[in-house]
Amino acid sequence: MNNKTMILSLLAMASVDAMAQRITAKNEIVDCGSVMYETPVTVKFELTNKGSELNIDQVRVSCGCTTVDYPRTAIPKGDSFTVTATYDARQLGHFEKEVALFCNSSKHPFYLKMKGVVVDEISDFTGTFEHKIDGMMVDKNDVEFDDVNRGDYPVQLIHIKNNTGETISPVVMHLPAYLTASVSPTNIAPGKTGVATLKLNSKKLRDFGLTQTSVFLAKKPGEKVSIDKEISVSAVLLPDFDNMSETQLANAPSIKLSATELDFGDFGEKPSKTETVIIENTGRSVLDIRSMQMFTTGMSVKLNKTKIKPGEQAKLKVTLNKKQLRNARSKPRVLIITNDPKQPKVVVKMKLKTR
Repeated sequence: MNNKTMILSLLAMASVDAMAQRITAKNEIVDCGSVMYETPVTVKFELTNKGSELNIDQVRVSCGCTTVDYPRTAIPKGDSFTVTATYDARQLGHFEKEVALFCNSSKHPFYLKMKGVVVDEISDFTGTFEHKIDGMMVDKNDVEFDDVNRGDYPVQLIHIKNNTGETISPVVMHLPAYLTASVSPTNIAPGKTGVATLKLNSKKLRDFGLTQTSVFLAKKPGEKVSIDKEISVSAVLLPDFDNMSETQLANAPSIKLSATELDFGDFGEKPSKTETVIIENTGRSVLDIRSMQMFTTGMSVKLNKTKIKPGEQAKLKVTLNKKQLRNARSKPRVLIITNDPKQPKVVVKMKLKTR
């Protein structure tokens, strides 16, 4: 057999193996959430045979604390089947247990995993579920990662309650590269609660200051994105001044505001109102207003200069639109990013009555 024939034969064998084992799982990894100590937890993995007739010849588990029930007879092409795994939960703490299915259709096993945390007491969420999303109730629909330094990996939680009449498998969709998300437990029964965990990778944020996006929480994978599933996410990345010398720090600029909260009062019949903040540089070098960003719609800002010499001032005018602010999820604020090493981030809050 020449080299060309051998290569073609190997490719054909690999192709046959890939086509033969076509097992798909609704969830290859199931998060059980919190599990009571010494209370066995059972997971049912729903699978489908999309290849040729399937026989499960052998099942191996990662430890003797897990038992598995699986079909002992042939599974025709196109049929669905269930593999049930039970963990005895006799050890406190986090657990991850693997189940390997060895089938006639492939030399390689098909892996399933169940995970969670064994606790001696399950604590219920004591907050309130104020927002409705796709039949679920959540404690927040606006998530903020504040004062993030490059290299940080902060986490925010969204508590979920299943207000539907069926078991749901929530999923967070349309995540940008700098966010990851998981929901625990994977399946939430009617009336029960779960937690969505959002983790920020600050190394993947492009710019200092405010970065905003929207993600979407659905009851199950594959649902379409819609406005009623939206969760707003914002992150504030701070500038890095670690490499500044003592001399540079001593001669740095220093920002001082005439007010950190603007009281707009009652708008009355006015569609908009404007207030002013005086920004002063009390330091020893030029103060650079690197960026000004707003946390919500219905706001506009105007700054007469971005470079402020020592002892000089600048005027920041903030205008609020009453109608647009009524639909805002976040509180109206202006974020100012500067080259002041002691105050790289300054926030001006807004106080108002929109009626």
